Amino acid sequence: MCGLYGISDAVLTPYDRIFEMLERAIMGGLKIFQLRDKIHSDTDLAPLCVKLMQVCASHGVLFVLNDRARLAQELQAPALHIGSADGILSDIRKDFKGIIGVSCYDSLSLAQEAQDKGADYVAFGAFFPSSTKPNAKRVAPEILLRAKETIQIPICAIGGITSLNAHQLKSTQMIAVIGGLWRGDVLENARELQKCWQA
Repeated sequence: MCGLYGISDAVLTPYDRIFEMLERAIMGGLKIFQLRDKIHSDTDLAPLCVKLMQVCASHGVLFVLNDRARLAQELQAPALHIGSADGILSDIRKDFKGIIGVSCYDSLSLAQEAQDKGADYVAFGAFFPSSTKPNAKRVAPEILLRAKETIQIPICAIGGITSLNAHQLKSTQMIAVIGGLWRGDVLENARELQKCWQA
């Protein structure tokens, strides 16, 4: 797993525009897309998930569902991302056979535990001020280098990432972006993020 990782947002990716925006992000090089919805029920969200999964699959993009382990299992989603309050990884792993990513915030011990219990990737952040999660604890980029010493699974960086700061996160396999991708010209943002990150 590697590359630009886009995460949906209730305001920035409204559902009447999400397909158009996703297509432009994919044209710009998006490799992973996460649907993050904290509002709708599983029943209401399921049809949208199916359509987004189809779009992603047709372009070779990995679709990730945020938090909803039961829905991910029902739809046989290819991937699921969970945080500290979204269930016990070992229990989810028993039922869900797809890719599982785990938010580890600023904790190497959480990342090690997630790896030991079957996670397929871990995420650290926020690395920079984030308008999506303004109260998120800040993490120094150096944690990525320390993580690489003990973590064998892919590592994702998240939090306030833009084309102006992505170059500070070269030691990670993925950068997860919300505002820096979806605000403005999505196609150009995707290209610039990758250019900066990989420069």
